[in-house]
Amino acid sequence: MANKVGPKGQIVIEKEIRDRLHVETGWLAIQAIVDDHVEIHFVPPKRTPSLRGALARYTSVTVAPGEEWDRARERAWDESVTEDYLPPHQGP
Repeated sequence: MANKVGPKGQIVIEKEIRDRLHVETGWLAIQAIVDDHVEIHFVPPKRTPSLRGALARYTSVTVAPGEEWDRARERAWDESVTEDYLPPHQGP
C-alpha cells in the first residue's frame, strides 16, 4: 500500500487499515517519530459525537456560519486536544 503525499502534506490511511482498527471520522491521529519512521496511534473522541445545541441555554454567544464558524470550531478543537491529550509543556 502506497500513497502520494498531497500538496498540504496529507496522506490517506487505507480503508483496509481503518476498518481493521475500527477508526472512524473524528478520531485523533497522534503521530510520533520513532527512530527513522512515523507511528500513528488512533484515539476515539472522549465525548459523544453530537451534542449539538446541548449547551445553548447556558450561553448567549452565537457564531455566524461560514469562515467565522470554521475558525471558532478549529480553535475549540485545538484547545480540546491540547487539554485532553498533550502534556502541559507540549501545547501549541
